[in-house]
Amino acid sequence: MIEHLAGGNILLIIAIKLAIIVAIFLPIVSVNSLFCIWWERKIAGHMQSRVGPMHVGLWHGWAQTIADGMKLLLKEDLVPASADRLMFRLAPYLAFAPVFAAFLALPFSPQFVFESGLNIGVLYLLAVLSVEVLGTLLAGWGSNSKWALYGAMREACQMVSYEIPLGISIIVGVLVAGTLNLSELGYLQAGGVHTWLAFHNPFIMIAVLIYFVASLASNKRAPFDLPEAESELVAGFLTEYSGLRWSFFFMAEYSAMLVVGCIMAALFLGGWNSPFGPWDPVYLATGYDPVAAATAHFDGSLPTAVTWPDKAALLGVSSVGLIAVNLWAAAWFIGKAVAIIFVQMWLRWTLPRIRMDQVLYACVNVLLPASLVMLAGTAVWIVLVPQPEPVLLGAGRTVSYLGHLIGPTPPVQMVTQIVLSAIGVLGLLAIAGFVAVTWLQRHKNMHQSLFADAMPVGRDVTFQVATATPAAPTAGH
Repeated sequence: MIEHLAGGNILLIIAIKLAIIVAIFLPIVSVNSLFCIWWERKIAGHMQSRVGPMHVGLWHGWAQTIADGMKLLLKEDLVPASADRLMFRLAPYLAFAPVFAAFLALPFSPQFVFESGLNIGVLYLLAVLSVEVLGTLLAGWGSNSKWALYGAMREACQMVSYEIPLGISIIVGVLVAGTLNLSELGYLQAGGVHTWLAFHNPFIMIAVLIYFVASLASNKRAPFDLPEAESELVAGFLTEYSGLRWSFFFMAEYSAMLVVGCIMAALFLGGWNSPFGPWDPVYLATGYDPVAAATAHFDGSLPTAVTWPDKAALLGVSSVGLIAVNLWAAAWFIGKAVAIIFVQMWLRWTLPRIRMDQVLYACVNVLLPASLVMLAGTAVWIVLVPQPEPVLLGAGRTVSYLGHLIGPTPPVQMVTQIVLSAIGVLGLLAIAGFVAVTWLQRHKNMHQSLFADAMPVGRDVTFQVATATPAAPTAGH
């Protein structure tokens, strides 16, 4: 569509794409970081029976992160005298740039995707995210500090190690779907929750858990936060940084949390699709059929529709209806990623930090063999368990997984998908119910104390002077 509007002018196409990046993705990254920092503080507070930020902002301290950002902007930008100034200054941007570049391939909805024709989208994301470790190494080496260097080497060792089981887990999903295109992965899971790749077979369901654990280590999240552990490593590779450069590393971390959540949602959890499939209320109200849209995409008719009205007419909806469908799909996609971020934050304030030898043991002796077993098990499952017949489209392209949407699924495979999806939904509802009940209970008892007379708890009462009269001495004393 951009090429059509620009009339084939390369410079104009580049200018339009840069404008879209600046106008859309930069605010997304910034708002995500601001929200996640505030949200993590609130989650930590409720888990520790306190309220978290409350004063800055009219509602639950929502402006606390903005105030902290202004403070970082005003802080002095220090560079150690013996540091390599070029490496020291370059490192924060090199850590942030790959995470920002990853947003360009994420499919937020059927049409809200920057590069829908990127046929190696999964490989592209793995490639750009692996560059982040270079920023950490530059930060540690360029600081010319033994603490920063120790932290950077631990970070590099951890990230490079855990990228292997993370990548193998992603390959498990790609093996079932048969495509590296992230938009196509979304279309292939349009039939409802039972068509999501996470519930195709028991092996891929375990691979999802392996991916999640490996993503925690890759993002330096607890219990794998040794590279920047304050008590042992004096903030690790961030030791010598201050002000705005220091904040770039944390913007990169929270943005990476969103990216790995989006990858998990796009590859395993249905992408932008509602779990109700074609029976979603918004789809029914607008007349949108996600299965027909998937077929139109793969047979080449949808990509050739250049203008927005043409796409809407091809899908049998109005232009406004197609906008509503894309907004609804984007809400589902972001909601899934945010739910994954919540679990990451939940684990940070639940599990203790583990030792470095335990970090490497978990990778080499547990996750790596387990991911290989899941890959082999999925391959054997596809060969031995009858699968739907591959769909031959008019463009001469054969799509294997599309048979799960438009073709009859053999009984064993269908029963497996229904049972696994039921287990997944029930587990999710149980977790959501536990979180809701726990939050309500803690919120109800937030201001109570075991020693209310001596240590009153509350945001307006922080200290109380004892007023009791000393007891009179007894006889003989």
